[in-house]
Parts: sequence; C-alpha cells; structure tokens
Amino acid sequence: MSARQLTLACIAALALAWGFLPEFTLTVMSYIGLYALVAAGLVMLTGVGGMTSFGQAAFVGLGAYATAWVCTSPLAAAWLPAGFPPALLPLVGLALGLLATYAVARFLGAVTLRLSGHYLPLGTIAWGLSLYYVFGNLDVLGGFTGMSGLPPLTVAGFSLASPLYLGPLIWAVLLFCLWALHNLLDSREGRAIRALKGGRVMAESMGVDTAHYRIKLFVLAALLAAISGWLYAHLQRFVNPTPFNINIGIEYLFMAVVGGAGHLWGAVLGAALITLLKEQLQDWLPKLLGASGNFEVIVFGLLMLFVLQRFADGLWPRLQAASGRWLKPEVRRVGAAAAVTLQQRVLPPAGQVLLDARQVSRRFGGLLANNNVNMSLKAHEVHALIGPNGAGKSTFFNMISGVDEPTSGEVRLMEQPMQGRPSREFAALGLGRTFQHVRLLGQRSVLENVALGAHRRGRKGWIASMLRLDRAEEAAILAEARRQIERCGLAEYIDRPAASLALGQQRVVEIARALAGQPAALLLDEPAAGLRHLEKQALASLLDQLRSEGLGILVVEHDMEFVMNLADRITVLEFGEVIAEGTPAEVQANPRVLEAYLGGELNGGGL
Repeated sequence: MSARQLTLACIAALALAWGFLPEFTLTVMSYIGLYALVAAGLVMLTGVGGMTSFGQAAFVGLGAYATAWVCTSPLAAAWLPAGFPPALLPLVGLALGLLATYAVARFLGAVTLRLSGHYLPLGTIAWGLSLYYVFGNLDVLGGFTGMSGLPPLTVAGFSLASPLYLGPLIWAVLLFCLWALHNLLDSREGRAIRALKGGRVMAESMGVDTAHYRIKLFVLAALLAAISGWLYAHLQRFVNPTPFNINIGIEYLFMAVVGGAGHLWGAVLGAALITLLKEQLQDWLPKLLGASGNFEVIVFGLLMLFVLQRFADGLWPRLQAASGRWLKPEVRRVGAAAAVTLQQRVLPPAGQVLLDARQVSRRFGGLLANNNVNMSLKAHEVHALIGPNGAGKSTFFNMISGVDEPTSGEVRLMEQPMQGRPSREFAALGLGRTFQHVRLLGQRSVLENVALGAHRRGRKGWIASMLRLDRAEEAAILAEARRQIERCGLAEYIDRPAASLALGQQRVVEIARALAGQPAALLLDEPAAGLRHLEKQALASLLDQLRSEGLGILVVEHDMEFVMNLADRITVLEFGEVIAEGTPAEVQANPRVLEAYLGGELNGGGL
C-alpha cells in the first residue's frame, strides 16, 4: 500500500464512521478540522517560508466577525437589496471576510515582513494584540460581550446547524485546501516558496521576487485562517473576542510545530494532538490538583520544550519514517514535456559584449574592497578573474550580478545600465551564477534544485499550480532540469537530497541550476573547488562546450592549471585593483602578477 492509498483509506473510514460517532466526538472532530486549517497556513508560512507568526488568531477573528456582522447587523441588512435571501447571508459574510482579510494581511505583510530575526515574530504579536482589542472595543461588533444569533449554514434549504452535518463540510474544506497546498508545493511556484527559508539571495539570483512571494504567502496563510473563522462562527452561532487572543495564536503555532512545521499533514496531526490533550487536561488537572485554573498552559509549555529538544522537526517526520518500512514509495508521474515549450533565449553573436563593468568601486565604511575596476565579458569566451585571497573577487562578483550595489561606477548587462536593479532582473536579462559558498535547498532533491534555475522560464501562477493546471509546463521544466543534470554528469544523483552530495558535486549542481535558466552570461565562483582531477577535466570539457554554444563565461578560480588551460582572457586583482589583463601567456609573463600571485605557483607548481 502506498501513502496515497493509505490516506484515501483513512478519509473513507472517517466518512463512513462519521454518522455513528457521539455528538461530543463530532464536535471535537469539527474543531480539529478548524484548527488544522489555520495550522496548515502556518506550516506554509513558518515551516516552509521561514516566517514566524503569532498573530494568526486575529485573522480567524476577521473571518468570524465579518460573517457575524453581515448576518446580524441592521446596518448590513440596510446595505443589502430588499428581499435578499437570508440563506445567502453567510456567503456574503465569507466574501466580506476574505476581502477584509486580504486587505489587512496585505497591509500588515508589507509592513511586518520588512522585519527580520526576532523583530518579525514580535511584530506579529503587536498586530495580533491590536486586532484583538479592536474586536473587543467596537460597539458595532458587540464589544467584549460579542455577537449572538448567527444563522446556521444551509445547503439547498437543508440546515447544517449540527456538527453531524457541518463537520463533513469543515473536513471537506480542509482536505481540499491540503490538496491545493500540496499541489502548490509540488510546482515551480512551490520551489520558489521553499527557497524563501534561508535562501533569499540565491532565490533572487534565480529570478524569484522574494519580497512579493513572502507577502503572497503571508496573505495565503491569513485567508486560510479567515475561512476557518467563518466556519467557526457558524458552528458556534456566537462570536466574541476571547477565541482570537494572542494565547490562541500561540496555540496555533504550537500545533504546527508539534505536528511538523514543514509538513502539511503535520498540521492535522498537531491540531488533533493539542485539541485532544487540551480536552483531557482540562478534566484531569483540576481533579489531580484539587483546584481550577488554566493548568494545561503549563503542561503545553513543558511539552513544547520536550518536542523542540527531542523532535525538532515535529512528530510527522518520525511517523513517516516509521511507516516507510511497510509503505511503498510514491512514484512521481509527470506528463509529456512536448506539450509546452519553455521560454527560449537567442544567444548573442560571437564577440558581443555581454557584461561590462566600468570604473566600479565598492566601499564598506573605511574599507575600499574594489577600486575603479574595469572588466568586460564577451559571447563565446571564457574570462577568468584571479587574485590572492582578499583581493576583492567575490565582492566584485556580487556587484556585477546584482547582489550588491557599487558605491561608484557602472555595470551594464546586455547593453542595459543595471544601477539600482535587483539580482532577479540580472537573471531576467540572461545572467546565471553560482556562489562561492554553495547555496542549495539541502533537503530537496538535485532535480528540484536544478529546476529552480528555470523559474523565469515558466509562467503559471499560484492558482494554476493549486488546481494542477500547470502540469504540462511543470513537465517541461523538469525535463529541462534533467537534461542539464545529465550533461553535467550527475544523472545518478538526480533524486538524492542535495545535502547528501560531496561539496564538489554540489558545486556542479549549482552549475546545472544556472544552466537551466538558459543564460547568455554565466558567472562561476570557484567551480573547480573540491573536484578531483577527472572531475575537473569533465568540468573543463563542459565549459568548453558551453563556450562553443555561444555563452560568455566568467570564472573566479584559484586552480591555476585549470584557469590557464581554459581561459581566453584573464583579469588579475590585487587589493581590489586590476594589476593585469590579457591572454594566459601574457598574464603568466607579467612581472606584477608573478610577484603578487603566480610566482610561487609557477616555481613550485610546474605551470
């Protein structure tokens, strides 16, 4: 049995047993579904996207209060046309809740997500508290007393007032959302989302607008919380601010972390464990201690410490590992790639200047890292940038790829000035790069890492990905990634996690990822570091082939034999300044180069 078959069997079993469960159990199961919906948003936001939020309960409140106001307020009734069917009021409430949540989340995201480190979660606590007191202090929302008398949801005149009937709707919404989120993660857009956590510089260099993606992910998590709030309001038929305070927001995050913050089904597991445990502790602890109070909060705190220490990735990965012994692995089926042609780039003719740095300087306070550096890269050539450690090579590399901004001077790519433009726009114009310190999604496969490089060559968005309308494009992207992996000699590692490869192989994965974007200019930062002799020969052959295909390649490298046998031109840096430029033979004969860098290599290395 595969994991998919087991999941479908469990869903079928729950559906068959639902009508025979006691009413109390049905109510608890309904709450588990509601909480899991919020926790799933937090899995996407925190576990996948790397943004911690303690304020999701406030978005649950927005969804709940929106439908409560529409269904009970005389002012809302006056705004609606005469004779508006009462059964449709909850749908109007849902629409209002989603619109209000979208607007509030978009605004809060634009402000809050500029923060980093511990300031981000502190910011979410601040607006979570603010929205809680807004709910409690507006008379139009009933103040802290709340709003009662909400009508039940109805379908074709059939009332869903009881958990027996509303519960299946809650779980149907939850399962649909989990399916859609799974599809999103298993797509071009999902790879960009995964790159947000710890890889924003790399993601931007692959063409991902990380700030925009962070806000979209924040809004998505908020909308899921609002849908949960809408269902909660019609399950309770009463709304007040208490279920939307900061303590409940912490509980939601606790559910996501305990279940497994990087796993969608971990949200369901965490919601079930915390809900059931809370229910039992509220009965047991007063009896054991002989006093009433919120003692379960103390247990939750201790439980959080235990889970973070012993199960840092949550309980779901452990459950997956245990069940993997008797569950068959999933076979990924991808449609034919021929149905879609990815965006193709026409490479410039030989000799055309692709990248031109003019009088580029970079200061860090009083430190001058680069001083009036001039360098150009042409199509059909390999240009090497060499120099001793601390010469300013990596700083210059970052400036000509858009990661850093030059203090003075100009960088032009494809004859366009790039002043003030982010690295994703460099990627859009045809620049691909690797990094001195490898930047990969370590737990994702080599195939997924390389496919990220083709991000800009796809066009399907989030909605298409959620509904699996992107399958043909996704197949084409994966086929392109496979082609680049094979040409780089890593076909046998295609399905392995990138972190399991040796450092030299990880560098080759970065090259394959850059090639998947079909660049015209390729910037390689120490590509031969960590490679054995035969692997260096294979890399040199690959770069020679790429040069013949029309790419311009800039290489930063310390292996002089590799550089001298490959490069057409060489630029030498020392203390941030160009001290020599020319052919390998000219550079090797230059006295300043011999003194600064190559003397020991030439005398002791036999070059």
